[in-house]
Order: sequence, then structure tokens, then C-alpha cells
Amino acid sequence: MKNLFKIANPVKSILLIAVIMFTVSRSNGQQIKPARSGYAPVNSIKVYYEVYGEGRPLVLLHGAFMTIDMNWGQLIPELSKTRKVIAIELQGHGHTQFSDRKLSHATLAKDVEGVLDYLKVDSADVAGYSFGGSVAYQFAIQSPERLRKLVIISSTYKSNGWLPEINNAFKMMKPELFTNTPMQAAYDAVAPDKTKWTKFLEQMIAFAGLPFDFGDANISKIAAPVLIISGDNDGLDKIELMKTYKLLGGGVSADLGAMPKSQLAIIPSQGHVSLMMQTSTILTYLNNFLK
Repeated sequence: MKNLFKIANPVKSILLIAVIMFTVSRSNGQQIKPARSGYAPVNSIKVYYEVYGEGRPLVLLHGAFMTIDMNWGQLIPELSKTRKVIAIELQGHGHTQFSDRKLSHATLAKDVEGVLDYLKVDSADVAGYSFGGSVAYQFAIQSPERLRKLVIISSTYKSNGWLPEINNAFKMMKPELFTNTPMQAAYDAVAPDKTKWTKFLEQMIAFAGLPFDFGDANISKIAAPVLIISGDNDGLDKIELMKTYKLLGGGVSADLGAMPKSQLAIIPSQGHVSLMMQTSTILTYLNNFLK
């Protein structure tokens, strides 16, 4: 029994920390209403979006099992003061209906491009957190002409960009761990069909367990400036993260040459979930990078 607890506990701990911190985030966040919201018909599904503010477009892509509000609720009011913020809920998440359509990063990135087409946005800055960060990497590879700048928060473009224990945790995830959590409550509050909750979880958990790698060569070809934000203990393999930064032109001695166009920020004493709660820190990095 003791060994079983040790195996199951990391997954439960991650979920408990996540739901507690994101619940606090939502209660403390300044809530504003979108200037526009609706559904974009793309690739055989209807993808939900919200638009806030005016200015240069910034697309926000959320983490797994989350909604726009849960992930970006604190940042949108600030970002939308100077930007047109376009927040998207990916397949099966939040307002976007569950679909049996096979999940892939390539398809989800194509959905993002479809939303931009629907909103008549030629190009945009794109920021993604965790699962949304992987989709953002794929968007940069597939649609380079639509991308101005890229922000990746606690995410990777390949499975071994995570520490082994994180990949093992993905394999141990089960739908029942999400029962009666704030994540389920957020889903129930906005999902078109609440009965799809378990199917949605099963689809996402199966997808999370699949190895993926977009290719070092593809990452090195990203021409847009990239800002990588990571917690020092957020589950990402920092050796692999540094390799990623070097592929993007970083990791040089700027005293002996030009400063790279891409940037890497390691936030101290932060995990995967707590990093997203550092609103003022993330906002400062975003504003300085995107301006």
C-alpha cells in the first residue's frame, strides 16, 4: 500500500496544486468581458474564441484541460490594454465542443490558423502555455508567414524535453483523478455538452501519453524571435531547454557579438503550475519582448 501511494501521489499532487492555485487565480483576477466572442468553423469543428482590446494581435493558447479564464484570467486585463488579445479554446476544451476527430499538434495548429483566417488577421504574436506551448511551436513551423513573435511558457516541442518523471506521470493519469475538481466545474460551466467530460479526458490523456518530436531542424528554422519562459523546477529538462535555446540562436557571448533576437527566462523557485501564477513577472517579460 505504501508503494502504491508513492506511485499515485505525484499525479494527484500535481492536480491538487493545479486546481488550488488556478482557483485562487480566478478569484483574484480582474474579470473583464470580451469585446467579441464566438465560434470559428475550421477543419470540421467549431473553435471558440474571445477577443479583447485593440492593437497588434496576440493569440493566447491555454494548457491542457483548461479554459481561457482558468489559464489567462489574470493576464488578459493587462495585455488587452495595449493589444488585441485573441484567446482560443482548443478542441474539446471549454466552449469548444468535444470531437472524435483525431488529436494532433499539426491539426490543432491548423485550427489556430483557421481562427486567424476567420477573424481576418494576417499575422500575430502567439503565446502558449504547456500543452498550448507545444501547439504554438507547431504553429511556428507550419505557418511561419503568420507569426510575428513567439512566446513559449513552460513547454517543449518534444517528449524528452520533459523530465522522465513527468512523462511517467502522463502515463499514470486517469479520468477519475479529475472528478469534482475545479477543472471539471469550469468545464461544466461552459461546455456545450457536459456529458462529454469523460470522453474528453480519455482523449486528452491518451494524447498526452504519445511521444512526439517536431524535429530540431524545424525549430532551428523558426525565423521569428522566440521568448522561452520556464520555472527552474517546472518539470522541463533544462539541458534540453538550453539545446532548444541554442537552436533558436541563443546561448552565445553577446559581449563578443550581436545579442540574439530570441530570449530565455528562467524564473527561480517556480514549478509548472506556480509559474503561471507569477502574473507581474510574466507580464513584464511579455511586454518587454513584444513591444
